Amino acid sequence: MQLARTQNKQHKDSQLMYHLMMLPGMLFLLVFSFVPMAGIVMAFQNYIPAKGILGSDWVGLANFKYMFQIPDSMQILANTVIIAGWKIVFNTIVPVVFALLLNEIRVNWAKRTIQTVVYLPNFLSWVVLATVVINLFDYHGPVNTFLQTFGVKPILFMGSNDWFRSIMIGSDVWKGFGYGSIIYLAALTGIDPGLYEAAEMDGASRWSQLLHVTLPGMLPTIMMMTALNLSNILNAGFDQIFNMYNPIVYQTGDIIDTYVYRVGLLGQQYSLGTAIGLLKSLVGATLMISANEASKKFANMQIF
Repeated sequence: MQLARTQNKQHKDSQLMYHLMMLPGMLFLLVFSFVPMAGIVMAFQNYIPAKGILGSDWVGLANFKYMFQIPDSMQILANTVIIAGWKIVFNTIVPVVFALLLNEIRVNWAKRTIQTVVYLPNFLSWVVLATVVINLFDYHGPVNTFLQTFGVKPILFMGSNDWFRSIMIGSDVWKGFGYGSIIYLAALTGIDPGLYEAAEMDGASRWSQLLHVTLPGMLPTIMMMTALNLSNILNAGFDQIFNMYNPIVYQTGDIIDTYVYRVGLLGQQYSLGTAIGLLKSLVGATLMISANEASKKFANMQIF
C-alpha cells in the first residue's frame, strides 16, 4: 500500500514537472496567438483607430463582399495559389529525392560536408538571401553574364512577369530543401533493414528496393508532411516576396499577404485587411483538416 502511494506521488510530481516545462510555451501561445484573436471582430466592423474596437460601427459581411469586388482580387488569389502550390510540390519532392541520394553516400566525411553546405541557407533570413538572389539575377549579374557567353541577350529577370514566379519558387526550394530533408532521413533510418535483406535475397535490384521497400516505408511521413504543408496553400511566403518584388511584377508576384500589407497597413484599411487574413486562415484550416482525413484514410497516419 505504501509502495503504491509512493509511486502515485512520484507520478503526480513528474506530471507537475512536465506541465511546468510546458508553461512558458503555453504562455507564449496564449499571449501571441489566442489573445490577439479578439481582433478578428475588426473584420466585421468599419474599424477606425480613434474609436477603437468597441466604438467602431458594425458592418457585418460588407468587408468580405467588397473583398471579392476588388478588380485585382482574382489575380492576387491566383498568384498566391500558383506560387504556394508549386512551392508545396517541389518542397515535398526535392527533399525526398535529396534524402534518398544522400542516404546512398557511404563516405561519412562527404555525407556530412554535403549536409552542412545544403543546410546553411535555411538559417539565413530572406532579407539577406533576397539581396543574394537579386544580385545573381541582376541585369549585369552572374546569371546574365553566363548566358551571354552562349549568345543570349541579358534578361531583366526581377522585372519580368515571365520569370518572377519561377525565381520565387526555385529560390524557396533552394533555401529549404536541405533542412526539409532531415525528417525524411529520419524516416529512412526507421525502415527495418531486414526488409532490404529479404528483398535482396529475392533478387530485387536497388531500383526495385527503392520502389517497393524505401518509398512505401517513407509514405506515411510524406503524407503527414504534405498534409501539414497544404494548410499553407494561401501562404506563398510574405518575407521572400516582399523583399524581392516590385510594382513591375505585381501582375504575377502580388500575393494575398503583400496585398494585405499595402492595403491594410499602408492604406490604413484595417477592417479589409483583417477580413482577408481571416478568410485565408479559415481556408488553410479547412485544407489541413481535409488533408489530415485523407492521410488517415490512405496512409493510416493522422496529425491530430
